[in-house]
This record gives sequence, structure tokens and C-alpha cells, in this order.
Amino acid sequence: MLKRTLFFSNPYRLSLKDRQLVVTPINNQMYCAVETPYQGVSNTHDENINKLTVETPYQGVSNADKTGNLHKETPKLGVSTVPVEDIACVVLEHNQIQISLPVLDFLNENNVAILFCNNKHMPSSMLLNLDGHHLQGELFRHQMAASEPLKKNLWKQTIEAKIRNQAAVLDYVGKQGARVRTYATQVKSGDVDNREGAAAREYWRTLFGEDFIRDRYGLPPNNLLNYGYIILRAAVARALAGSGMLATLGIHHHNRYNAFCLADDIMEPYRAYVDMHVYQLWESDPDCAELTTEHKAYLLQMLTCDVHIGKHTRPLMVALSQTTASLARCFSGETKKIVYPKIE
Repeated sequence: MLKRTLFFSNPYRLSLKDRQLVVTPINNQMYCAVETPYQGVSNTHDENINKLTVETPYQGVSNADKTGNLHKETPKLGVSTVPVEDIACVVLEHNQIQISLPVLDFLNENNVAILFCNNKHMPSSMLLNLDGHHLQGELFRHQMAASEPLKKNLWKQTIEAKIRNQAAVLDYVGKQGARVRTYATQVKSGDVDNREGAAAREYWRTLFGEDFIRDRYGLPPNNLLNYGYIILRAAVARALAGSGMLATLGIHHHNRYNAFCLADDIMEPYRAYVDMHVYQLWESDPDCAELTTEHKAYLLQMLTCDVHIGKHTRPLMVALSQTTASLARCFSGETKKIVYPKIE
């Protein structure tokens, strides 16, 4: 089932009724949650991108009165409901959003990843379910008992998939991916020769030009990439929790200050989908130095884009669950192959 991502950039009151999230505008101005694609990007690949819920001013509704109640002539306008079981991720950007602890608890019970943004409107923290799988204790033990050879082999598969997808992105946007693709055949166990880094240097120069340097604090479109990767990381963490694994214990990343090492590992082959969306956005608006609400809404569509995984086509968030489930089977010894998507 296709899950939805809800992005709130305006003040709302979020409540529950009959297992549905009720979205009510506040602050004396009516807003209506609508589903719409980002109009500032060409429609070249829109058939592969599902619509996303974003908030825009609803001009047909009068203001609320001083008590916060709607005028009698428009008692229902502007209020939206969403079944909680259909929600995968909620992004809360506005600092005047009102949400209660029971609502957070119910969203958490349904494995909804909840992202909170800081005063710069960037995701800064996340709420995840700590009891996301009925065999969680057993899966934790398998994960913690994983041998170094197994983890090195899984990392080799991960980097091979990442490099192949990077090459496919270059082919997809009309650039030559052959040179990047050759690095995928050179990856050894644990990527001891750092073929990932060598491929990345060639990849970024080819995708965004010789002068581009991928850096978290670098010039645009680094800001677009940063935002996309933050959202992707949250989606991966949600999928890991749903598969009963600890996002802290990675197969390669092991920074003592990083609570999401495994999420950073597993997201690597999926980064290419962010890159593809950023490239389309950058091509349509090369001067987008500032990350706007429209840019964020467009990048969030990445979570529901179609990806090819195995013999099937699935929305990206469904594919993530397949990947994390296959990782759990690798840890338990049922298989040695982790399932990643391929860009075709």
C-alpha cells in the first residue's frame, strides 16, 4: 500500500478522530491541505511522481473569529482528515503547529516517522517507534552477533548498488555514466580501496559540472541535496524500525556520536533518487539559492516515486521496507543477499 508524506509549513491543529488525523487551520487564517505537484519543474518525469500533500492558502474561506471558531456559514471548510494507516512520514515545519501527546503516541504506534524542524525550517529531530516488530529482541540479537566478514560483504553489495545507480542517473539525464559504472566492478569486500570515493569524484563532476564540490556547507545545489538526504535518512530509519533493527549499529558507519549509523549505511544506494530530483529542480531553476517551501515539497515527492526492486516496481518507501527486511534476513543467516533497487 502506498504511504503518504504530510508536510506542514503553516499553523495547524492536529487531532485524532476515528483513527484519522484531523487537520484544522489556526491563527485566524484559513488554509486548506491540497494535493498538488510542484509546478516549477518540467513534466518530463512527472508520470513517475505521485502527488504530495502540501499546504497553500485557501482563498475561499473567511477568517476565524476572535474565539478561534469558524463562522457559521463555513463550518467545515479548511478542515482535512487523513487515515493514520495511510501515513508514513509527517514533517512539522511551522513553530505554531499544535499537536498533543496522544496524537504523537498514536502516530508512533502506527510506525509513522515524525520530523520536527528547527527555527531555520530544517529537520532537526525525529520521533521513531521503539517497538516496531514483534520479534524485535531476536532480531536485535542477530544484528549484534553479525560477523565482520558478513558486514564487509554487505557493505560491498551496498557500494556496488550505489555506484551502479549513480551511473544510471548520469545515463538518465543524458550524460555518460560508463566511467562511473566501471568502479562498481572494482569494489572489494569492505570497499578497502575506497571505490566509493573515486566514483563519487567522477560522478559529481559529470552531473553538476567540473567546478561543483559536494560539501554540506557548499554552494547550491548542496542545500537541495542536504534537505533531500535528511528526508531520505528519516525514511530509512522508519523502515529499519519497522523491520525490528537498531538504526544505531551500522555495518560500516561507526561514529560514536551518530545514532543512525545503519540508516546512513542503507540509504547509500537510495541517494541517487534524491540526486535525480535535485538535478531536475536545478535544471529548471539554476538560481534556487534559497530553499523554498515549493522546493521542499518537490523533494518530498521522492519518497513516493516508483523504483525498480527485484522483479517489481514499488514506491520508494515500500522498497525501503523490502531492503530492510532483506537485511534482517541476512543478519539471521537466511540469505546473504541484500535487496536494493536499480535505476533503469
